[in-house]
Amino acid sequence: MEKAFITEKLGVSVKQFRNDETGHILVPIDKAFILSRFLGVIIKDLYEYVEQKE
Repeated sequence: MEKAFITEKLGVSVKQFRNDETGHILVPIDKAFILSRFLGVIIKDLYEYVEQKE
C-alpha cells in the first residue's frame, strides 16, 4: 500500500507517519483504528509492549 494513500486517509503528513513507523511517537488511538483496518490487523499488532525497569 502506498504511503501517500495511507497518510491521506489518516489525515497526517508523511513526516508524521514516518515518525509513527520508526517509533519516535505513538500512533494516536483514533488513527490506529483506521490504520489497523487498512492493514487487516488488530490494534494490538501495531504496538509493542516494553516493560520498563524500575
